[in-house]
Amino acid sequence: MNTNKIDTICAPATGNGGAINIIRISGSEAITIADSIFIAKKKNFKLSEAKSHTIHFGDIILDNEILDEVLVSVFLGNKSYTGEPSIEISLHASPYILRKTLELLINNGAIMAEPGEFSMRAFLNGKLDLAQAEAVGDIIASSSKMAHNTAMRQLKGQFSNNLKDLRQQLMDFASLIELELDFSEEEVEFADRHQFKLLIDDINIEVTSLINSFKIGNVLKDGIPVAIVGKPNAGKSTLLNTLLQEDKAIISDIAGTTRDVIEDVININGILFRFIDTAGIRDSNDTIEKLGIERTYEKISKANIVLLLLDASEINSIKDIENQVKDARLNMDFNNQELIIVINKIDNSDINIEESDYNIIKISAKSKKISSLEEALANYVQQFNVEDQSIITNARHLLALQKSKESLDSIAEAFTLGIPTDLIAIDVRTCLFHIGSITGQISNDELLGNIFGKFCIGK
Repeated sequence: MNTNKIDTICAPATGNGGAINIIRISGSEAITIADSIFIAKKKNFKLSEAKSHTIHFGDIILDNEILDEVLVSVFLGNKSYTGEPSIEISLHASPYILRKTLELLINNGAIMAEPGEFSMRAFLNGKLDLAQAEAVGDIIASSSKMAHNTAMRQLKGQFSNNLKDLRQQLMDFASLIELELDFSEEEVEFADRHQFKLLIDDINIEVTSLINSFKIGNVLKDGIPVAIVGKPNAGKSTLLNTLLQEDKAIISDIAGTTRDVIEDVININGILFRFIDTAGIRDSNDTIEKLGIERTYEKISKANIVLLLLDASEINSIKDIENQVKDARLNMDFNNQELIIVINKIDNSDINIEESDYNIIKISAKSKKISSLEEALANYVQQFNVEDQSIITNARHLLALQKSKESLDSIAEAFTLGIPTDLIAIDVRTCLFHIGSITGQISNDELLGNIFGKFCIGK
């Protein structure tokens, strides 16, 4: 993508299937080009006379005939999304009208925008930094409330402002160190080494916290993996079908019916969970069933939450639960996952379990009484306080932060070893570079083309 373009660009900004299509135009000639194809209902009115953030009713003209009645929104100066004069034309959702209107715009001087070019211009014109621009793509791709909220916080600048503040503090000290290098022969010291070390420690803590947030951020974005495990015929497939509200898994009274792993994503209270219905764990001589059990072990190792499903008819006391958990742990390694004991088929039992250290809930998957399970899953996410902290979900950001941490660790080690200032300065510059690359304070055409090329046309 050519980041030096000054052409006026146009593109559809809406998808198929609605009643309205919107064409977006941006660039120095946006209003002039729109005026050339638009006649307002208000007599002798031109878009060039319009105030910013106003909407005007009129006609698109093709070969001296009305192509469509439209609404045209005007954004002047740097008050638009892109920071350039911009026009948005709301058309009826006819493929013919859309195509012909784009042809008119191009014939009058506009060019078709490349993928992500509107957002790139917003970045280049200082309307968004690079992390905020990437958040636009995350908002479009978000499929849950939690993913949407995380992307919105990044778009509003929570993550960017945090990074910029850290970088500025480091930059202030770096300037003093660079000044010392200019006066190296006089052996003067402008930067307080004790304060500098404290700053490096504080930044390292912040960067480490952001790196650690990627794990939860990534699963919130793609869905928290939840493995449903237990003995054959405990009701795992029934539970999955109830959660999905459809018969995706085959249900049978015959033990071992589920031979393979079945997955699907479910939205619970605005949070995506990726449920995994596994083959029942038992000794088997059936080759296909054994393969399914092997895949079960693999899926469990990747899950964040393990639901150990127990049949209420087999539970009379907390001791029975402890024994089944012990047996399950012998077959499966889920010591690092959140374990929730789910006692199923409670409508056929008068079970009354005393207090326990385990997280135990009771459900009836067949009768669709699973609200307590949904509540327990939502509570699992709340412990991370994701609404109150910066969460990273972007692999590019993770890599840059990891590189930054390597430099910070080197600086901290340099203090311990008494390494000369000129060598410390190298690591400081490297750290500043990687932190700056996240927000776009440090960037290049290849990086920008790679990022914005993933956006849809019109965004």
